[in-house]
Amino acid sequence: MLEELSIAHLGPIASATFTPAAGMTAITGETGAGKSMLLSALNLISGGPADAKRVSSGADEAWAQGIFAVPDGPGDGSDAARIACEAGVETEDGELFLSRTVRATGRSRAVLGGKTVPKSVLAALAAALVTIHGQAEQLRIASPARQREFLDHAAGDEPELDAYRKAWQALADLDARLERLRSQESDMRQRADYLRESVERINEVDPHDGEDDDLKAKRDRIENAADIAEGVSRALAALDVSQIGYAGDGAEAAGASELLLQAAQALRAIRASGDFGELADRLESLNAELQDIVFTLAGHLDEDLGEADLDALNARIHELGELTRRWGPTLADVIAWRDKAAFEIEDLDASPEKLAELEREREGLLEAACAAAADLHEARSDAAERLAGRVSEELQSLAMDGASLEIRVTSRVSSAAAKGLDANGGDDIAFLFTPYEGSPQLAMGKSASGGELSRLMLALELSSADMHAARGGAAAGAANGMTFIFDEVDAGVGGKTAVELGRRLARLARTSQVIVVTHLAQVASWADRQFVVVKEPPDVPDDVPGVVTTITQVEGEARVREIARMLSGSESEASLDHARELLEESTL
Repeated sequence: MLEELSIAHLGPIASATFTPAAGMTAITGETGAGKSMLLSALNLISGGPADAKRVSSGADEAWAQGIFAVPDGPGDGSDAARIACEAGVETEDGELFLSRTVRATGRSRAVLGGKTVPKSVLAALAAALVTIHGQAEQLRIASPARQREFLDHAAGDEPELDAYRKAWQALADLDARLERLRSQESDMRQRADYLRESVERINEVDPHDGEDDDLKAKRDRIENAADIAEGVSRALAALDVSQIGYAGDGAEAAGASELLLQAAQALRAIRASGDFGELADRLESLNAELQDIVFTLAGHLDEDLGEADLDALNARIHELGELTRRWGPTLADVIAWRDKAAFEIEDLDASPEKLAELEREREGLLEAACAAAADLHEARSDAAERLAGRVSEELQSLAMDGASLEIRVTSRVSSAAAKGLDANGGDDIAFLFTPYEGSPQLAMGKSASGGELSRLMLALELSSADMHAARGGAAAGAANGMTFIFDEVDAGVGGKTAVELGRRLARLARTSQVIVVTHLAQVASWADRQFVVVKEPPDVPDDVPGVVTTITQVEGEARVREIARMLSGSESEASLDHARELLEESTL
C-alpha cells in the first residue's frame, strides 16, 4: 500500500507530498492542472522511462519518492519484501522507500531503501505493489503472460499450479540429464574403445613391477661381460686360487683365505696366556665371510652372459619403455592405470542400459506432468467461465451495454511429448473483448478506447476480488498489498453510470487501496480522501516559468466546494446543496 508520495521539481510541481487513504482516494482538479504529474511520479519510481523534459524549468533535477507499507520480511509471502531482500534491502518498520532522481541532462538514479539499485529492481518491486490502469499502462494486459497471471490469481489455483510446476521441473531436470547423456554418448563410445585398446596392449606386453630396471641391469652386465670375467677372476685369484686353478712362477700361490687360516693356526699354537685365542676366532670369522664372498664371485663366473640374449633383451626393454611413455612414468603406474581403466570400461559399457532406464523414468514423469497440467487446465477453465461471466455483468452497470468478455483456455498438451508444456502449464490463455453488441471479438488491448479499457479493468479487478471473497479468502489486492490506480476510467461516463462507477471503485477499495484520477463529482464523492490539483496561473502552459502546481487535501466545506465546482463549475447555494447531498449518499 502506498503511504506517501513525495515530488520535487517535476513539471510544474516544485514540491508536494501526497498521502492517499488506505481505501479510496480521488484526485481532482481542472483539466490541464497537472494531475498527470502524479502518474508521472509513480511511473518514475516504478522504473519507467526517465524524461528530462519533465524536470522543472530552471531546476537541475526532478525527484520522486514513494513509501510503501509491506510485510516486514520475505518469509511471510510478500513478493515485494522478497524482491527487496534479493536486492540487499530489508524492510524498515514494515516500509519500503522507492525513489528516483532524473537530471536535466537525462540521466537518472534509482534508490531503494537508501541503496542505489538498477531501475529494473524498482520495476520488479512496483509490479508487486502498484497496478496502474491508464491508457498506456493497462495495455500490458494484452500480453498472454499477464492474462494468464491474472486468471491464475483470480482462480486461486495455487495448489494446482504448484503441483504442476513441481512435476514439470522434475521432467525438465530429467530431460536435461538425458540430453547431456545423449550428447556424450559418442564421446563415451570413443573413450571406451580407447580404453579397451590400451588395456589389450598392456596385457599383451604383460609388464611386472620393476621389470624394466632388472632388464636394464642385466643388459649392462652383458655389455660389460669381459670386464666382469677378468675382474672376478683376479679377485678370486687373490682370495682363493683354488677356485680358478691359478699358479704363478711355477709354484702354487696362496690366496687370502689360506693365509687367514695359517695366521689363525699360528696364533692357536701359542701356549702363553693372552688374547691370542680370541684373535684366532676373529680371523676364522673373517675367513668364513671371505668364503661367502668367494662363493658369490664364483657364481658370477658360471653366469651365461652370451651375446645371443642381448637382442631379445633390448626388444623387451623397448616394449616396456613404450608403456611407461604412454601410461607411466613407471611400470607400477602403467599397471595401476590398466586396473582403473578396466573399471571405467565397465561403467561406460553400462551407459546404454542407464539411458534406457532414464527413458523409462521419463515416461512416468511425463505422465505425471500431463496429469497435473490437466488438473490445472480444468481449474483455469472453470475460473475463466466464472470470471468472464462476472465481468460481463459488471460491464452492463458501467454504461457498456452489449459489452462482454470471453476468456479462452486452450490446452496444447499432448500425452506423446512434452512440447506443449512449459513452466506455467500447457494452456494458451486469451482474453477476448466485445466492446458493443454486434462487434466481433477482438484481442484485449486492441479493441477499446482508454476509458473503456479502464472500466473493463475495473470490472476485472472487482470480479477477481469477488471470486476470492466467495472462496472465503482475502481479496486479490488485499492479499498482496496492491495499490490500484485508475486514470480515464470515467471517460465518456455521466449520470447514473458515474454513480455506479464510483460505487464499484469504493467497493474495490474495501479490500485494496484505490487511487482514481477523475473529473466526475459522482466518482470523487465516494472517496475516503480527496486531493485537488491546482495550477497558478491556471491558463498558462506548464513549461512557462512561474507556473506552480499544488496538491492539497480538501476536507469538510472545502471538499463540498470542490464537489460543487465539479458538478456545475460554480459554488452557488444549489450546487453546494447538491454536493452535500451527493457526499451523504455516496456510502456503501
